[in-house]
Amino acid sequence: MTSRWTIVVLSWNGRDDTLACLGSICRIPRDDIRVICVDNGSEDGSVEAVRREFPEVELIENGRNLGFAGGNNAGIRRALELGTDWVVLVNNDATLATDAIDALERVALRRPDAGILGGKLLFADPPDRIWFAGQRFNARLGYSGRPRGHGRRDGKRYDEVIPVQRAVGALMAISRGAMEEVGLLDEELFAYVEDVEWCMRVDEAGYEVLLVPGARAWHRVSRSGGGESVSTHPLYYGARNTIVVCERHAPLGRAGTLLRRLAVTATFGLRAVTRRNRREALRAVRAGVRDALAGRLGPRPCR
Repeated sequence: MTSRWTIVVLSWNGRDDTLACLGSICRIPRDDIRVICVDNGSEDGSVEAVRREFPEVELIENGRNLGFAGGNNAGIRRALELGTDWVVLVNNDATLATDAIDALERVALRRPDAGILGGKLLFADPPDRIWFAGQRFNARLGYSGRPRGHGRRDGKRYDEVIPVQRAVGALMAISRGAMEEVGLLDEELFAYVEDVEWCMRVDEAGYEVLLVPGARAWHRVSRSGGGESVSTHPLYYGARNTIVVCERHAPLGRAGTLLRRLAVTATFGLRAVTRRNRREALRAVRAGVRDALAGRLGPRPCR
């Protein structure tokens, strides 16, 4: 059966989160949605649990950690092979509202120029507080700021479909047409900022990037990366990939490039000094900047 909508869930050592996510998707009262779960080499019994509890879900085993980009691309390629019109990425640490696909579909029908439809992410706890309701990204400055509405109570002011400069990979849909024109996620980026870069390519190709606030999910925030307050991966990949993406899409002269690199380093350095593991966090930022300047991409080198 060809499904117009295919949902791809990427799993990596997050068995309980993955099962909760798939459970929310399988409760959607539609029989025309295909679901693909991609496992990135989990060692916590995720594969066996998904196969046992959700036999109707197609399971792809990568056998190793290909990162957010490579892992999701495996599911996206399969979805395109099956003839889907839209692929929806959902983080395994999120639970999807039962009417989320309906909301995406309504906007897709009304806005034929849309290439990416981003959903509204709410914190899992408290569930009425916004984590993401759209965001800007200034590639010339290398700065995106906090997501619109972050930490605020959800309400009518966040219910309008609006153009945005980026969606987040935790809940975003992309059309077949856009992917055929711009390609898939950049696997060299591995993790973090790859969704920003994808949105930039889609926008540069002339498609709309829209926030669809009726498509909601509740997000437990960076569980796969070890937690935002503990893991240094977001700092390493964030600093490295922000520099790489900005220089790729918004090249500046020598002086401007140097200033932007300093601004990105300072931004991530400030985030690092607020951590309890400050020294390790600062080392991660330095390593990320160093690898960006050296052109070393892909997975973070083992320390």
